[in-house]
Amino acid sequence: MKGRGVLLLVLFMLVLGGGCADFRTVGRQEMPVEETALIAEHTALYREVAEASPFIHSLDGYADVWIKTPKRQNRLFCNIRINRGGNARVIASAGLLGWPVADMFFNGDSLYVHDMLNNRLFQGRNNETNLEKILGVNSGYTLLKESLLGLVKIPEPASAIQSVKKGSGSLLFTLATRKGSKEVVIDPLNRTLTALLVKDRKGRTITEIQFRNFETITIEGRSKLVPKEIGMVLYNSGADGLGEHQLLISYDERVFNPENQSIQFLMPKKVKVVNLDDAVFLPWM
Repeated sequence: MKGRGVLLLVLFMLVLGGGCADFRTVGRQEMPVEETALIAEHTALYREVAEASPFIHSLDGYADVWIKTPKRQNRLFCNIRINRGGNARVIASAGLLGWPVADMFFNGDSLYVHDMLNNRLFQGRNNETNLEKILGVNSGYTLLKESLLGLVKIPEPASAIQSVKKGSGSLLFTLATRKGSKEVVIDPLNRTLTALLVKDRKGRTITEIQFRNFETITIEGRSKLVPKEIGMVLYNSGADGLGEHQLLISYDERVFNPENQSIQFLMPKKVKVVNLDDAVFLPWM
């Protein structure tokens, strides 16, 4: 029994300790600074990119994921499955052995997280607070899901554009929103969204999302450049309102619009059920 206990301890340390190796964070992106006039070509470009290729509606992929908050940092390997207008599921493994640690299911109203390390099922509301508990960022479900897909739809019309800047091969569109403003950075040559910054009424950046390492995919005769790497930074996030919370996703492989993808969650048996709304943080965080 003593030998078995030592073995379990070693395995547990491998699972958690492997998350710190080769740790990556979200870098800073150079922003355009030179004011320029808004012309018809800019407006057409913005409208095209803002639509975010609606013909791409689902994804099944595998990615390395790095999570960094002021209190902890972890590296996970995840199977990410997304239906753009519906559910999402993330199965996370960690450590040198790729040990499964969590099965996370998201729908419009609820979250279910099977903590495989401790055989517990966390369930609660799908809100910003609970998203932060399981993934380190409280961006909201729609923005998180579209960020994982690599295609974020921007709902503001072209009439919301207040100014345009150019530089470093990019265009920066500043948009007026109900809660403040957005800065949309577009590569005009490749017609891709490379960064999105959400700001409050005081001009402070709340959320920054970066898209990098694009690859061309072709679906039903239509081609699109889609990022393999997505970085999300939330500033002054969390209950204490201090520090950065980062989520970095780097896809190793993925399939868009997989046939007959139905994302469901099978409730595990013989588990302890815990209210996610009452949990402070989860073991892999």
